[in-house]
Amino acid sequence: ADAAPAAAKTMPQVDLANLKPSDARAGDSISITGAGDNMTDLDFTADHSARMEAGARQWIEVSGPYRERRVILRAACGEDDEDAAVHNDPRKLTLEDVGLSEDDLAQMDERQNTADNFEFDGKSWGYRLSREVTARRDGQGQPAGFYYWEFREQDGNRLLAIRKAEGEPFAVTLYTGVNPGDVTIFRGSRA
Repeated sequence: ADAAPAAAKTMPQVDLANLKPSDARAGDSISITGAGDNMTDLDFTADHSARMEAGARQWIEVSGPYRERRVILRAACGEDDEDAAVHNDPRKLTLEDVGLSEDDLAQMDERQNTADNFEFDGKSWGYRLSREVTARRDGQGQPAGFYYWEFREQDGNRLLAIRKAEGEPFAVTLYTGVNPGDVTIFRGSRA
């Protein structure tokens, strides 16, 4: 009869009053101070979540509706736990918009050189990494895979992520870094 309480004690407990960005999941209500339109708070309820793995790097992405568009909170898991960013840019960017071609990406991937960069939005963007990513989405049994390139704004806090899933067009997402302390997560009822 004492086995059940003993087992419950060994489960890691999540401090619901102090959830980190990497603790976010579908069903949670998320508020990011000053990250919304006109420096308002960005408040949304996450209706999708996924855990991404690119070699040793792992991060979560939770997304939901905000005004007339989707927003995404991205947060590193593990040692980079303090790395958080939000996609709130209403633009639907393409490779052409950022001035890259499929050949440019293939060459950067082949070189794997962090000195590679390109100009976009009046800024220089430096290559960080490119590799295969495995995404485990909530509610889906089989993980999905895609190829991924990541660029960091020089002297800025933005991140440009480019994904290419087989048979799909390139997807370009622009993230802006946020202070993890500005992210408040209220645990939803979804398990």
